[in-house]
Amino acid sequence: MNSQDMSIVNLVLHASWVVQLVMLLLLGVSVASWSAIFRKLFSLKRVKALNEDFEREFWSGASLNDLYSSAVQNAKEAGPMERIFASGMREYLKLRERRITDAGTLLDGARRAMRASFQREMDVVESSLSFLASVGSVSPYVGLFGTVWGIMHAFTGFAGMEQVTLSTVAPGIAEALVATAIGLFSAIPAVIAYNRFARDIDRVANHQETFIEEFSNILQRNLGAHPAPSASGH
Repeated sequence: MNSQDMSIVNLVLHASWVVQLVMLLLLGVSVASWSAIFRKLFSLKRVKALNEDFEREFWSGASLNDLYSSAVQNAKEAGPMERIFASGMREYLKLRERRITDAGTLLDGARRAMRASFQREMDVVESSLSFLASVGSVSPYVGLFGTVWGIMHAFTGFAGMEQVTLSTVAPGIAEALVATAIGLFSAIPAVIAYNRFARDIDRVANHQETFIEEFSNILQRNLGAHPAPSASGH
């Protein structure tokens, strides 16, 4: 390659096939990473909006039976918090149908159902995080491997030369360093996105755990006030 023709495109085209393969792999990972970032960005925004809408409705004074009926009818469009509420109410009503009147049994059953639903919802919300973490931690090393291989390949080619100058060394070294640059280009956005999403998901989890405690307290008050509560108000 002409020492003066050192554009990124020419550096990639003249790199060894191993370095080119590393670059292609890293570019593919980068595209997948950005796709996961945008999907997670929109999904978290939707989760927050749905949770806020349901919580606003929950505290508006609507009856628990009406909220439960609405949650069952709109199960596919419901947010995580609404599905957690529906799980707790479903278990509570099932236990009531079995003529169970012990307040502790009713409350424990509802809480267990809500905790199980909470864990399922968090598994969905946390999807793609492990992929972003892997991209952020592995991509720089893959790029470094490409760079080391490219430098080894370049110096092997210099062995047959009688005179080695900076103009002959620079293109080969530059070709190899492109792999590290692409590795960092893949890793940096993934790390930033992972940290941002991890914080947002922690807030969502805390918000939903707080709701579970608040709803449990409402059921407990109802059970304390009525031997056979109708679960019709809060």
